[in-house]
Amino acid sequence: MEQNFGKKEKLKSKKIIEQLFQEGKSVKNYPIRLIYIKLPEDQKTKFQAGVSVPKRIVKTAVQRNRIKRLLREVYRKNKYLVSNSLSSSYAFMFIYISPEELRYEALFAKMEKLLEKFKEKEKWEIQQEK
Repeated sequence: MEQNFGKKEKLKSKKIIEQLFQEGKSVKNYPIRLIYIKLPEDQKTKFQAGVSVPKRIVKTAVQRNRIKRLLREVYRKNKYLVSNSLSSSYAFMFIYISPEELRYEALFAKMEKLLEKFKEKEKWEIQQEK
């Protein structure tokens, strides 16, 4: 599986971002919170993802940018967990909710667990719809 995070996979649409925060469902594995919505089937990419680190929580821009870079990298390495098992398209927003900066290895494990939680929750919701 390709481990890239290209331009088409980045969440840029203001419309989708607004919809995410208004209608999105959420899964949390401290220090990362995932907000997601299902996208229409006519999307070109399976997943679109964005990363956010609130200024309120992490004060300096240097720290915020480093955490965002780490989150994007950790997602890029772990996205195979969701892309292989789910058939629908989704928009993701990863929000970092801790004032402390975690090391890469710890963040990697947290992201892995978060994506597993998301996968389980989605499978459960799909079963409830049937």
